[in-house]
Amino acid sequence: MEPFTSDRLQLPRNMIENSMFEEEPDVVDLAKEPCLHPLEPDEVEYEPRGSRLLVRGLGEHEMDEDEEDYESSAKLLGMSFMNRSSGLRNNITGYRQGPDGACSLPSARTMLVCTFVLVVAVSVIMVIYLLPRCTFTKEGCHKKNQSMELIQPIATNGKLFPWAQIRLPQNIMPLQYELNIYPNLTTMQFKGSVEIKVQVLKVTRNIILHSSGHNISKVLFASGVSKQEKQVEFLEYKFHDQIAIVAPEALLEGHNYTLKIDYSANISSNYYGFYGVTYENENKEKKYFAATQFEPLAARSAFPCFDEPAFKATFVIKIVREEQYTALSNMPKKSSVQMEGGLIKDEFFESVKMSTYLVAFIVGELKNMTQETDGTLVSIYTVPEKIDQVKHALDTAVKLLEFYQHYFEIKYPLQKLDLVAIPDIQAGAMENWGLITFREETLLYDNNTSSVMDRKLVTRIIAHELAHQWFGNLVTMQWWNDLWLNEGFATFMEYFSLNKNFKQLSSYEDFLSARFKTMKKDSLNSSHATSSSVQSSEQIEEMFDSLSYFKGASLLLMLKTFLTEDVFQHSIVIYLHNHSYASIQSDDLWNSFNEVTRETLDVKTMMKTWTLQPGFPLVTVQRKGKQIFVQQERFFQSATNSGVHPSDSSHLWHIPLSYITSDCKQPDCPHRLLLDKKSDVLSLTEEVQWVKFNVDMTGYYIVHYADPDWDALIQQLQRNISVLSDKDRAGLINNIFELSSLGKVSLKKAFDLIDYLGNETHTAPITEALFQTDLIYDLLEKIGEIELAQRMVTRLAKLLQHQIQQQTWTDEGTPSKRELRSLLLNFACTHRLDNCNSEALKLFQAWVDSNGTKSLPTDVLTVVFKAGAKTEEGWMFLFEKYSSLESETERNKILEALASTEDVRKLHWLLRAGLDGDVIRAQKLPLIIKTVGRSFAGHLFAWDFVKENWNRLVQKFHLGSYTIQSIVAGTTHLFSTKTHLSEVQLFFEAQSEATSRLRCVQEAIQIIQLNIQWMEKNLKNLSFWL
Repeated sequence: MEPFTSDRLQLPRNMIENSMFEEEPDVVDLAKEPCLHPLEPDEVEYEPRGSRLLVRGLGEHEMDEDEEDYESSAKLLGMSFMNRSSGLRNNITGYRQGPDGACSLPSARTMLVCTFVLVVAVSVIMVIYLLPRCTFTKEGCHKKNQSMELIQPIATNGKLFPWAQIRLPQNIMPLQYELNIYPNLTTMQFKGSVEIKVQVLKVTRNIILHSSGHNISKVLFASGVSKQEKQVEFLEYKFHDQIAIVAPEALLEGHNYTLKIDYSANISSNYYGFYGVTYENENKEKKYFAATQFEPLAARSAFPCFDEPAFKATFVIKIVREEQYTALSNMPKKSSVQMEGGLIKDEFFESVKMSTYLVAFIVGELKNMTQETDGTLVSIYTVPEKIDQVKHALDTAVKLLEFYQHYFEIKYPLQKLDLVAIPDIQAGAMENWGLITFREETLLYDNNTSSVMDRKLVTRIIAHELAHQWFGNLVTMQWWNDLWLNEGFATFMEYFSLNKNFKQLSSYEDFLSARFKTMKKDSLNSSHATSSSVQSSEQIEEMFDSLSYFKGASLLLMLKTFLTEDVFQHSIVIYLHNHSYASIQSDDLWNSFNEVTRETLDVKTMMKTWTLQPGFPLVTVQRKGKQIFVQQERFFQSATNSGVHPSDSSHLWHIPLSYITSDCKQPDCPHRLLLDKKSDVLSLTEEVQWVKFNVDMTGYYIVHYADPDWDALIQQLQRNISVLSDKDRAGLINNIFELSSLGKVSLKKAFDLIDYLGNETHTAPITEALFQTDLIYDLLEKIGEIELAQRMVTRLAKLLQHQIQQQTWTDEGTPSKRELRSLLLNFACTHRLDNCNSEALKLFQAWVDSNGTKSLPTDVLTVVFKAGAKTEEGWMFLFEKYSSLESETERNKILEALASTEDVRKLHWLLRAGLDGDVIRAQKLPLIIKTVGRSFAGHLFAWDFVKENWNRLVQKFHLGSYTIQSIVAGTTHLFSTKTHLSEVQLFFEAQSEATSRLRCVQEAIQIIQLNIQWMEKNLKNLSFWL
């Protein structure tokens, strides 16, 4: 899945509450909140509110030995408190009554006993209140992230549910699903039935599977031998989205059985599961459309299933539809049968073996364009009025499909490949096998309004999703902790394939920029290992972040560069061949590499240092004569003055170092070696003027040089930039600004380095310099340091003056030069430099005078629209055009311009309209929030909007999702005062425990702390020397 974003940058509640003192003496309420710590696969969640373990009075339900042990421990803890009245009665015997009827003082023995009882009682109470995250079992106190004995949950009908874990048991394996779906797009409801053939791997009486939001009317069960169907009981446990089918007899190992479940449900109104949307066609007629988005956990809401990636099976899909609609699924259509009432039933061929999250079906009014290649029919589908925008996507898909089949040495296994533009979808795209779904702007390309950046985006996303047909679909991770095996590989192949097939797009610039942003995120305390233990739905959703995508891809780039491309390709071909149609773990990938490298390099040992621990290394370099001293530590952004976290002193990476020197000569350069210890000394054959490590920024680490070595590199850039690649120059800019945030380098030295920019001719270094300085400008602006912010802009504008003046308001030049034009003109117009805005307004007025029919240079459309939106008349004209245009890319440019206004009333209306989803689709809301959040007029307003509408936002976009991550970051990352820090902390602490524990929330708080620290450290000096 490709998360869509235009750019991105708590106190736990008691697990044991005072349940012992409640009125029900026979119930121990072990926990009122679900556990949200990462757990191992065999660990369990605590019970939610209202779900309780019956300790006494289990009646006819038998308990095994573990349950009896658990009962005993529960009694030891709780029963003495719940039956405290009887205890008090018993203790009365310790007192003697005097002759006058009064009680005499207790005896010494009684005092001793009472004291002992009191000490015990106080001790237990202290344990309860001082260790709130402990749950007592027969093995003692267990913290929330530790294993504990099974806690029997309660089904919706009050009976005991036979399974307590989030993960499904491994005793049943699905073999085949036959799924019938009948959607009513008018009522937004559907009926369904699913027949599941299963195989028993271990004797059991229950079949546990997933189901969410279904009204199940009937469950039939049949053995593979008799085939006689029997209606059977089922139990539902909603907290884990699970149902249990209670078999009439013991299910025998090695035998096959069949389940048939009839049910009905609502078509979802958000972007998950089987969801419906409405849109208007070119004649303003209301149209209905239904599609699926199952990754990661939503297949269970469309049909009962074993909804974990390791439970692969084949699928036969049958869809009943109205005649005007087209139905699509993963496989080609097998037959269409006319039914009563003008309905048509489409049946699709049985699928290949795959995971449930890859199942897909679509019902809507569609047109398509097709082309056959090597026995596979490639089709691009869209709503009828946009069929003229599919040609670029079709040509791209065919070219990339042919490339991947050749590179992976495995033919695409299906007979067809459909790419469908969905009118409304949250993700950028989804890799469903044979039926890939996209946003319209990530698949459709309009020659008149799509820019070179739009063309690159469409090409990249298609490359990403096609790579998934092998990495993710053919070979799938066993569990979501290894999501990076899917997304990291698809992201790496996305850029790799573009570099091989569309070199003119210079996609390496985008990959480089994405690596820089990802490392910024990975340097925080809230970061996580690429392979991380996850259990809850929020934890799984949070794995879809830039670390799984871009860090994963960056590690593969580093490995490919170190091993050479031939060794890398040979290894992944072995990996794909060895594990086709299987579910794997990270070790399976590294074992495939070790088959190729054999004794020369232990890839598994090396790469585990990168995937099993968070963060990345800082390599410190000091040159003394002919020797280079190198050492490693974790690069860590801390809210203290130290850049090294005290708990990370043991972190060690096996780092593939590369470096060049001032005297490098081919073919000896670059030099490469593996640093697998804390420090080392490298020897040169002669003294050199400078040394540059991490050649082309292919390594996932930052380099810090001693002051003389920084000075030498700065001087070299001022003399002659050509001796270093544009990637190296961008890397130096990134590294020195990030190091200045740690206090390792002064901010002045960082600005000294970019003084060479007047001679820069490439896009990547200028892009990184503008990113770093824009961030400083935004921080200064938001605290009211307008004059200081403007002085910084003036300095940068002077450096880039020559490049800005060279730009023309056209679409001429290479893709990279055109992208640079958009960047520089946006910078100039945003900061009102020279006559930039007057030129933009001339173009805008000509466009208005033509009623929006005049063609404008596509690469400067956003700049032109932003200039026009500054006036009332211009804003209103843009809004009218937004509602009528067919090109989604042009609509996005208009929407960004509308959200750039300084009129708070208009910003309020835009945010509200995006949330409601009628005039502006809800999928656009993150773009609106991000744009508003960056502006001086809107940044506080955007945060207030998020606070006021938090519950609606998480209901629409799901807690932990990439969209929620983007919204939280986009509205808080420019705060730099203690007041805002306190406000953000208090707001999220007041939400649910699941919310306060989100990594994006922890990240937002830490970024504010770092911004405060940066201001305290740099504001006075910046004012002095800027």
